[in-house]
Amino acid sequence: MPQTAFTPAQPATATLNSATADSRVVDANGLSFCVETRGNPEGEPVLFIMGLGAQMTLWPEALLDHYVDEGYYVIRFDNRDIGLSSHLKDRLEGHPVSMMARSRVGLPIPAPYTLRDMAGDAVSVLDALGVGSAHLVGVSMGGMISQVVASVWPERVRSATLIMTSTNSPRLPMPRSKLIWRLAGIGAKGHDEAAVVARSLEFWKVIQSPAFPPDEEDVRARLIRDYRRSYHPAGILRQTRAILATGSLSSLSRRIRVPTAIIHGAADPLVRPVAAEQLKYLIPHARLELIDGMGHDLPAPLLARFADIGLSVARAPA
Repeated sequence: MPQTAFTPAQPATATLNSATADSRVVDANGLSFCVETRGNPEGEPVLFIMGLGAQMTLWPEALLDHYVDEGYYVIRFDNRDIGLSSHLKDRLEGHPVSMMARSRVGLPIPAPYTLRDMAGDAVSVLDALGVGSAHLVGVSMGGMISQVVASVWPERVRSATLIMTSTNSPRLPMPRSKLIWRLAGIGAKGHDEAAVVARSLEFWKVIQSPAFPPDEEDVRARLIRDYRRSYHPAGILRQTRAILATGSLSSLSRRIRVPTAIIHGAADPLVRPVAAEQLKYLIPHARLELIDGMGHDLPAPLLARFADIGLSVARAPA
């Protein structure tokens, strides 16, 4: 992805009540992470892991509140290189398009870090909070990170809810053609607020759920808030490179033994639905929910359903 933000947004929600959540910066895995916790500290922990180029604020408040209302201890954080967590300074070698091509044929790709390092971040955040194990909810890239954690550190994971994600296999179908150029940043210009918001809105229209379209002004308001909180396009580039350099997670995915749910949109133009079917094949005990009319987003009308699915595997016997 180029040095421009194509960050999806969710419908605007009420401002977080500071009395119900605690935000802090913790040192973990040699970096600093902005972490927010809410709910009952004595409840079972749930770690929410966000996707590519997205700050933790992209998690809809209503989804988090479903877990809080059920007595869980909810944790979310900004991944490395995004939001208010550590921003790295490593320069990238090679053009984004050529790196995408190399990934498709399995050639090695230079990268400052991979998804395995980001999985280590998630585990280290739990360490910093004194949490021995947690339920994981990961979306898109966050779902890939969750797979790594669940396979490499199984003792740290109670259950996994994998939303609109994949094994990152180069054999999976590419995103729809009209998304390829946007992902590579071809023709993208401008880093001021107006340019970034306009560009992000256009991207949003391509990936949003056709059956559950959000209000455009709500999306715009969210984009503006996130831009003003943090705008770090170089971090999006490095996160993209981390995905490409990691390669297929299939050998790790098949090792997942914890209760698992796979949630995917039947209309997802970015991570195609066959990715969810592959995950179900590799994790045969997993529950697969393929939702008609859902794209690559977290639409408000589906949040209660997402929570019900995630909570069902959280309550399942290990």
